[in-house]
Amino acid sequence: MDLQRTFAIIKPNAVRNGHIGEIISAIEREGFTIHGLRMAQLSKELVRGFYIDHLGKAFYPNLEAFMLEGPVVLMALEGENVIARWRELMGATDPAKASAGTLRRAFGEDVTRNAVHGSDAPETAQREVMYFFSAFDLV
Repeated sequence: MDLQRTFAIIKPNAVRNGHIGEIISAIEREGFTIHGLRMAQLSKELVRGFYIDHLGKAFYPNLEAFMLEGPVVLMALEGENVIARWRELMGATDPAKASAGTLRRAFGEDVTRNAVHGSDAPETAQREVMYFFSAFDLV
């Protein structure tokens, strides 16, 4: 058993469109445990720090503007092989290419407005969880 922790975001479009409950239900059905949960309105500084690897890329200005549009839900998830399994549940980055039954296919609009985010590796997950949650915040 490979028990892992990962980071997830329910992005502004999914929050605005009322899909928080459906996404959290999918997380629970998958057997993941939520160890941290917070709704937040991100600042430009938080977005830039979080997406630091994307600063300067052509798509970044649109991504930043989108992530500032409204509140997001930040989560620390735990489960067996949770990083790969959460990414599978999310689906392909482009909702048009995502498989049926995935969250991005159901709730995403395009490559940027794709409803959810998930860490891509254990090192990324650790950095992203600790970026938004202190040890005190995690149960």
